[in-house]
Amino acid sequence: MSKVLVVDTTHKPLDPVHPGQARRLLKQGKAAVWRRFPFTIILKKEVTQPQTQPFRLKLDPGSRTTGIALVNDASGEVVFAAELTHRGEQVKEALETRRGARRGRRARKTRYRRARFHNRRRPKGWLPPSLESRLSNILTWVRRLCRYAPVACISQELVRFDMQLLENPSIQGEEYQQGELAGYEAREYLLEKWERRCAYCGKSHLPLQIEHIVPRVKGGTNRLSNLTLACESCNQAKGSQDLEDFLKKHPKRLQQIQAQAKAPLKDAAAVNATRWALFERLMAMGLPVEVGSGGLTKYNRSIRGLPKTHWLDAVCVGRSTPEQLQTSGVVPLEIRAQGHGCRRVRNVNGLGFPCSAPKRAKKVQGFQTGDICRARVTRGKKQGTYTGRVLVRTSGSFDLTTRSGRITGLNMRFFTPLHRCDGYSYQKGGVHSSPA
Repeated sequence: MSKVLVVDTTHKPLDPVHPGQARRLLKQGKAAVWRRFPFTIILKKEVTQPQTQPFRLKLDPGSRTTGIALVNDASGEVVFAAELTHRGEQVKEALETRRGARRGRRARKTRYRRARFHNRRRPKGWLPPSLESRLSNILTWVRRLCRYAPVACISQELVRFDMQLLENPSIQGEEYQQGELAGYEAREYLLEKWERRCAYCGKSHLPLQIEHIVPRVKGGTNRLSNLTLACESCNQAKGSQDLEDFLKKHPKRLQQIQAQAKAPLKDAAAVNATRWALFERLMAMGLPVEVGSGGLTKYNRSIRGLPKTHWLDAVCVGRSTPEQLQTSGVVPLEIRAQGHGCRRVRNVNGLGFPCSAPKRAKKVQGFQTGDICRARVTRGKKQGTYTGRVLVRTSGSFDLTTRSGRITGLNMRFFTPLHRCDGYSYQKGGVHSSPA
């Protein structure tokens, strides 16, 4: 079961406690809520000679979602788990929109402005903003968890080690391609490329077989661009037929397969471009960093009979994974990066021209759009208690988005802040976790 993080009166992390014990401390007035996400309490009395156990923070970086887990190496207990969804694609789209507006202005009948890339230099270690966003998300949560829990070391999934090359450094040419792990690596590649689904029927969570898009009897090769994954029934039904004949009644599926077969592994490329930068920045934090391969993560998960999820992959990263893991009852916190809004002073239309008044103050009486608040309305038609995210106005009339819908026109004097907007949204168990 996920535990509650605890800090003492000096904000130093202590051992996490059972939710029941945390509830008892809150009811007795011995503690108060310190942070809502991740849920953390702060003790009101000083603890004499606190004894803490070292915990290991484990990371499974991904292009779209990163798994995070906090594990006790001694007992194998998972005390905290999360899945962090990145916004790299949104950053890329925003930059392309801004670039289009900038180039549109430059092309109109105005004074000539040189392109920006003529007077810009990229510093050493530069990464595209979409990749830098992924790194910043991970490092933000590493620092947060190190503040709220006694983290002693970090484990990161870094690379897929080529054991064949390690055993025989002189291997080359066809020997390298036909080695013991060639089929394993190809299968892992195809699982990632085809999202672990049958290419023909779209089913998942069943045994998949490697299938030739162009049959070998008709000149098909073993190149990865000609390979896909299929379930046994679809593989047998296709046999030696051409793809166009087999899917002539499903033209949309045919187009999808043809496009996917030529598509590169964009997500894998993003992970490869950032893995070493993440490792260097984790090392700079001063904690020991253990690295592991993707193959080792899969091996650890398989021998323990755990399902394939991002947070369980994080639990199984590295050789330090305990033999017995306590994962029952753990509900991962689903974190989604939302950003901190747009820096544009005014909204623009599709042609890049201003179409609204200039934006006003970001904060109104200490509140800002996106804060999680509780509103206690004491009179009127909307009397009651509501919890959700606030939308502020300079007039003092706020809106509140709750689980049941949006409530408009609430006076700001009814609001109490619970969790300040930090650029992330949170869910737990598929339900939005606005603190009650």
